[in-house]
Amino acid sequence: SRYYREVLPGEIVKISRHDVQTLDVVRRPEGDPSAFCIFEYVYFARPDSIFEGQMVYSVRRRCGQQLAIEAPVEADLVSTVPESATPAALGYAQKCGLPYVEVLCKNRYVGRTFIQPNMRLRQLGVAKKFGVLSDNFKGKRVVIIDDSIVRGNTISPIIKLLRESGAKEVHIRVASPPIRFPCYMGINIPTKEELIANRPEFHDLANYIGADSVVYLSVEGLVSSVQESIKARQDSNPKTQKSFIGKLGHCTACLTGDYPVELEW
Repeated sequence: SRYYREVLPGEIVKISRHDVQTLDVVRRPEGDPSAFCIFEYVYFARPDSIFEGQMVYSVRRRCGQQLAIEAPVEADLVSTVPESATPAALGYAQKCGLPYVEVLCKNRYVGRTFIQPNMRLRQLGVAKKFGVLSDNFKGKRVVIIDDSIVRGNTISPIIKLLRESGAKEVHIRVASPPIRFPCYMGINIPTKEELIANRPEFHDLANYIGADSVVYLSVEGLVSSVQESIKARQDSNPKTQKSFIGKLGHCTACLTGDYPVELEW
């Protein structure tokens, strides 16, 4: 029978025809906490991926629930930009007691917007990329959940599209904190200057992107959403402590500037 699981940090595994054996687990120096990339949970990973014994989809749904606690809003329905933030939007809607309704549908015949060579083409691409389900939201106050706003230029045309199609209000809620710092551990995050969170426009972001309000999830809210079920599992079964080598931790450097390793410059 096939058996899949993560290879643990520092684990040396031997795979043969007969079985999978752990040969050794190299301990962390001075028991430093692990520093698994928190943005894998927010954005990069497939929702059916399992990290640290938990499904990414479930973590994203918890982020949406936490966002509803931190940033509720008077509205009629909750939706998302299809479809990366759907789990978070469902979590937000469930926690607020609002219906989850589709307001956009993806046009499958258009290429990826972010590869377009310039901003104008990217924004035109966004308009062509989505169809508007206007019957679902005409005259209503809409909350759009997004998984992250990096540069801020993809969400603007979407808000414009919704308003032109009859949305009464458009509130943006982001199921992750603002990205402020570059990643030196291998993720291609835009330069500091390109990140909307570092630009002067960020101080009035709602006005800049054309929304009625914008609120991001807090760093603490994200960390608790990611760690909640890992901690619960460790507490209920102390033996699982052994499978998490050293202390529990996640890298939040792109959000906080607190890097898990010494930078050499």
